[in-house]
Amino acid sequence: MRAHLRTLLVVAATLGLLVLFLRNANLAEVAGEIRDAAPGDLLLALAATGLTYVLRAYRWQTMLQPMGRVPFGLAFRTTVIGFAANTLLPARVGELIRPYLLARRARLSATAAFATIIVERMLDVVTILALFGAFVLFLDPVAARADPAVYAAVKAGGGFAAVGAAIGLLAMFILAGHPERIGRTLQRAERVLPPRLAHVVARLGRTFAEGLAVMRRPGPLAGSLLLSFPVWLSIATTIWLSARAFHITMPFAASFLVVAILAVGVSVPTPGAVGGFHYAFRVAATSFFGAPNDRAVGAAIVLHAISFVPVAIVGAFFMFQDGLGFTRVRALAGEAGTLGPGAGGDPGGNGAVP
Repeated sequence: MRAHLRTLLVVAATLGLLVLFLRNANLAEVAGEIRDAAPGDLLLALAATGLTYVLRAYRWQTMLQPMGRVPFGLAFRTTVIGFAANTLLPARVGELIRPYLLARRARLSATAAFATIIVERMLDVVTILALFGAFVLFLDPVAARADPAVYAAVKAGGGFAAVGAAIGLLAMFILAGHPERIGRTLQRAERVLPPRLAHVVARLGRTFAEGLAVMRRPGPLAGSLLLSFPVWLSIATTIWLSARAFHITMPFAASFLVVAILAVGVSVPTPGAVGGFHYAFRVAATSFFGAPNDRAVGAAIVLHAISFVPVAIVGAFFMFQDGLGFTRVRALAGEAGTLGPGAGGDPGGNGAVP
């Protein structure tokens, strides 16, 4: 029943956002804007998208160093599969599948590998806010012609997110520094839970904290943080090139603002960020850069396709090579959701996914 309710909520959110996105749009004009887009800029945007996933995989490989050696090819392959699963399935299940698959193949703890995804997301938030802050403080060429109410909301949201990111990073530093203490604290759950279950909870908590080992290693942590900037600059480049293809006047630095707004849009857990991504880009293009509504709608559709369709195709190909159909991927998501002790090893002894 809960699964059905969740599905209904996701469908309702997707349809609602698409209605908002397409409201007042003339579909014939939108099609014309897409036909008039500059193909050269769109091809460059596609190349920038490919670079983004290479950089993401390299950053993740750096973050995994304290846990063990992970080949780049494995990090790249599982990264693409994970993002493809996020695109094709609801609830961002790729965030569970990606570390689970890598852990099984690299003989690492799945719980610890999952912890690196949380660190990765925190570094993403910090990087987005740093770029957005640089735009607002030093490179703000659009404030004079932006919708004051929308701009004020964006700045306020950035401030709240900055506070949340700081708290999250502090919490991760504390967790990473005392994994045994966390295990002992969770062990006290025996007072309210059956001893066997309390032991499992304590073991999971300790393993999870150990997965934050990168936070105790200045080298991998600094490398991961530094690599976060090329990742998001590559994403910003994709946005800027796509806007330029649609003749939307946007200084490159202004793409940092669009990145921040899109980050809010894709936080809605719809399959492939459909709806949230589109609506967020339309609001950014029309409110800050004076783009006509139909042009902004066309640009949003094409930018979304560039950002999500290629990784879905390549990821589906990797899944096919590995014998992973959608049914098996859903099953893996369920297995990964437990992330129990020992989930990262391969009982078969060969590192392959069954």
